[in-house]
Amino acid sequence: MKILVNDGLHRSGIELLEKAGYTVDTNSIPQADLIVRLNEYDAIIVRSATQVRTDLIQASPNLKVIGRGGVGLDNIDVDFAKSKNIAVLNTPAASSRSVAELAMAHLFGIVRSLPAANKAMSLDGVSDFGALKKSASKGIELQGKKLGLIGFGRIGRATASIALGCGMEILAYDPFFTEGNVTLDLHPVYKHEFSINVKTVSKEELLANADFISLHIPGGQGYVLDTPEFEQMKDGVGVVNCARGGTINEAALLAAIKSGKVKYAATDVFEKEPPVNTDILRMNAVGLSPHIGASTEEAQERVGVELAQNIINFFNL
Repeated sequence: MKILVNDGLHRSGIELLEKAGYTVDTNSIPQADLIVRLNEYDAIIVRSATQVRTDLIQASPNLKVIGRGGVGLDNIDVDFAKSKNIAVLNTPAASSRSVAELAMAHLFGIVRSLPAANKAMSLDGVSDFGALKKSASKGIELQGKKLGLIGFGRIGRATASIALGCGMEILAYDPFFTEGNVTLDLHPVYKHEFSINVKTVSKEELLANADFISLHIPGGQGYVLDTPEFEQMKDGVGVVNCARGGTINEAALLAAIKSGKVKYAATDVFEKEPPVNTDILRMNAVGLSPHIGASTEEAQERVGVELAQNIINFFNL
């Protein structure tokens, strides 16, 4: 079996595949060349860069497995692949904690004016340190605030586990849950049996009552937060997006920031990557990161091992 690792994979995963007897090619093939090269392989492993679309799948009748190192499958035509009896495998749990920690890191940063303070300071100091200190000394605490989680799957729940430890109240909306309570098992976090009921609410109730809103949903469903949603939010709300670009209308977000409706904002993802709407990059108060939610050493190792094992299990069936 020949496996093409086109977007990179942790060495632990590669070693696991090689130990199982597979030939692993880590030389990335440009997207334009894949249509004439992919048929040489039995499986391809991608992350978010390589697009595995219908034309590529159609041109690769020898392909048996498409592995996605991560959660989302929006760069793969999944239904068409399955219609060709090609398995599509991903690693939905491996990066949950890393994404959750980044979302909370952004939340901690924006409430203490860290994005603006970091931009204003340099190795040479600032011309008026006292003025900078004064402008950055109007932060707030997270304790006692309501965190609205749009999406309450693995990553949403991992985020909730951290936020609860900060004394926040959780409001969770997920179209797959009815309103009421969901038991959040904190055993993996605290290493002993401990669970808590988290209130699940309608999207409208979340928008109206949350002090901060964090997105943890897949892409491909259009804008989840647009002008009508921003209008329903509390004045001075905070918004964090470590989910997928295109889930928030960036123009609507910018308008909400300028109007004061949104006081705190941070994003790890953008409608286009690299970002083409540079206005959001120029706003001092916005926390920014370059789509690194799952990019921790621990998460990458878990992704590599889990995906490699899934592929081995598939071929051993």
